[in-house]
Amino acid sequence: MGARLLGAILGLVLVQVEVAVQDLDLQKIAGFWREVGVASNQNLALKTPKRPEALFLTLSGGELTVKAAYNSSGSCETENIVGSEIDVSGRFVFPGHREIHVIDTDYERYAILRLSLHWQGKAFHVLKYFTRSLEDQDEPGFWRFRELTADTGLYLVARHGRCAELLKEVSIRLAALPAEAPPHRTRRR
Repeated sequence: MGARLLGAILGLVLVQVEVAVQDLDLQKIAGFWREVGVASNQNLALKTPKRPEALFLTLSGGELTVKAAYNSSGSCETENIVGSEIDVSGRFVFPGHREIHVIDTDYERYAILRLSLHWQGKAFHVLKYFTRSLEDQDEPGFWRFRELTADTGLYLVARHGRCAELLKEVSIRLAALPAEAPPHRTRRR
């Protein structure tokens, strides 16, 4: 149970680096992101049994909703978690002593996030590299990720998965639907 909980938490948590995006445009960061790379100096953070394949980010006011798609023993699971922005540089806090910090992004092709988590008295940090694409890994973003993680230690490239494809497909369909109108009421005479 402990390893699974840690995996679920680390899947939605980011690591901090000295570099950060200044004045993050929240509307541009919203949408689909596929996890491509993970780096941490803590082996447990990389070997978690439940890692997200993709995220779909939505914004409402100062709140960030993260919908994560996981592959759990061959079937896809999703989880929603809502966090609050704590400053304009792209830092969000989530329940359970978790934090996400957008380190670098070009908004259109890649994003590098830092997840932080305090669990059982220890701080865990993970840098994650995401792309908008299901196919490529966006070379300029990947080289930026490698530059930021050169001294991090352990490193893992994420697997391309079916759950990421499903999350992107469903998210695109939902975004295309018109906003639901309130029910029409008729007055009886």
